[in-house]
Amino acid sequence: MRIITGKARGAKLLTLEGEATRPTGERVKEAVFSMIQFDIEGRRVLDLFGGSGQLGLEALSRGAENAVILDCAPEAVEIIKANAKSTRLFDRCRISQMEYDAFLRRASGRERFDIIFLDPPYKSDYMTRALTTIADGRVAAPGALIICESERVDIYEDAAITERYDKIKQSNYGRVWITILTPKRSDADETEAET
Repeated sequence: MRIITGKARGAKLLTLEGEATRPTGERVKEAVFSMIQFDIEGRRVLDLFGGSGQLGLEALSRGAENAVILDCAPEAVEIIKANAKSTRLFDRCRISQMEYDAFLRRASGRERFDIIFLDPPYKSDYMTRALTTIADGRVAAPGALIICESERVDIYEDAAITERYDKIKQSNYGRVWITILTPKRSDADETEAET
């Protein structure tokens, strides 16, 4: 596993041994970043289920302003820190060991992100829960891109999600589905844009 392009191009990344995490495959990662390549420069990134940190670090390598990278496993956090240091992107990261929902509750009303990567364990309900909490806390900035990686094609069919997000794109790569969402514009967002 490596950084594909940008400032840290070619840097090799460590991954956790065993089945604890499931890194995004190279082909899927390349596809994701080709979809969003013109939307990265200067953006604030949240990699909510960090694993090795590769998605957040790739975004930083391509010009994102900063990234918050989380994982609940202490071993994963150590890998993320090592990767951030080896790619020389550590100074633009905030790396934390924390449950995703605790972070989102804490960020509510305090922090907003332009790009959010959601790659939770496939068999969990974390995707829907994370999307709901992001919307409730307005953690996604107006016009933000939320990149969801899942085995499920029906993420966007849940009423709680369709009420709050517009689907920009959905693509299939073997057993993996990538769905890109953006928050629906609200009156509050219109007012914020005017000030």
